Amino acid sequence: MLSILLQAAANAATAKLGAAVGAGIAAIGAGIGIGKIGGSAMEAIGRQPEAAGDIRSNMIVAAALVEGAAFFAIIVAFLAYVM
Repeated sequence: MLSILLQAAANAATAKLGAAVGAGIAAIGAGIGIGKIGGSAMEAIGRQPEAAGDIRSNMIVAAALVEGAAFFAIIVAFLAYVM
């Protein structure tokens, strides 16, 4: 009986560790992705200043998509932590 309880506790701890690592990787990945988007957009605006408005709006859409994917990953990791 004791070994079953210890195994259940170990499984719960492993799930919580996995959820924390998953949320951390999602946040780091989103930060890197948005940094690359912003850097590339600034470089493109420097090369073609007249297209700054179009580049900026495309940058905002791309950043929103990255944020959405990261938010989804963090929510999944949180659900794995809670359940």
